[in-house]
Amino acid sequence: MELTVLGCSGSFNGPESGACSGYLLRDGDTRIWLDCGNGSFGNLQQHVDAEDLTAVVITHEHPDHCVDIYGLHVLVRYGIEREGLPVIAPEGVEKHLGELVGGDWGKAFAWQAMDESEQIPIGDVSLRFSRTDHPPPTFAVEATSGDTRLVYTSDTGPGWSVDAFAPGADLVLSEATYLHHDKPTEIHLSAREAGLAARNAGARRLMLTHLWPRLDPHLVVEEGSDAYGEPVVLAAPHLLTRI
Repeated sequence: MELTVLGCSGSFNGPESGACSGYLLRDGDTRIWLDCGNGSFGNLQQHVDAEDLTAVVITHEHPDHCVDIYGLHVLVRYGIEREGLPVIAPEGVEKHLGELVGGDWGKAFAWQAMDESEQIPIGDVSLRFSRTDHPPPTFAVEATSGDTRLVYTSDTGPGWSVDAFAPGADLVLSEATYLHHDKPTEIHLSAREAGLAARNAGARRLMLTHLWPRLDPHLVVEEGSDAYGEPVVLAAPHLLTRI
């Protein structure tokens, strides 16, 4: 599997970090757009044609993780006139986001609700989900292909951890919104918490994402690396990682 970062800015677009949460997961002919935060759609199209998307996964309905679904909807419905593109999201997201399109997605998308009890095969990749410590209902994603495994935390507070999935993931893509000494809310992780959680779960590699744009990224990497026990990678737009 290959992971391309399309956006990694936490909560709002930053002058350097750019687009908000969005990632392209590729394995063979399978192409999954994992979260579609504001600004990520333009970056997606630099790496793959929207016609070639296999599925879209929306982990929760905060705008920095979902709002570019509207641009995709316009292109799919009125541009390429595709029908039935799978969109996997928490229960209720189809209806809530649909209010801005008058409740009419047309036939562009085939919405499917995610939950923790279901494993969903998407092409060559198998997806599992785990409810995190973050409102509104938010799900972490485990993507498996053969012996290769990615865990994406989405947004979470410290009440959930990557050890909700099996230990030893090849890559953990973890939010690290704050520095530990300055956390204004408990619905996100600090870099220290992200590092410790990945270390305790035996992750082989750790990539930090969803940084608050006003933080010094060097301090985030330092804090995360100290907690993880090895150097961590900082997400950046268009960064390609082979898992």
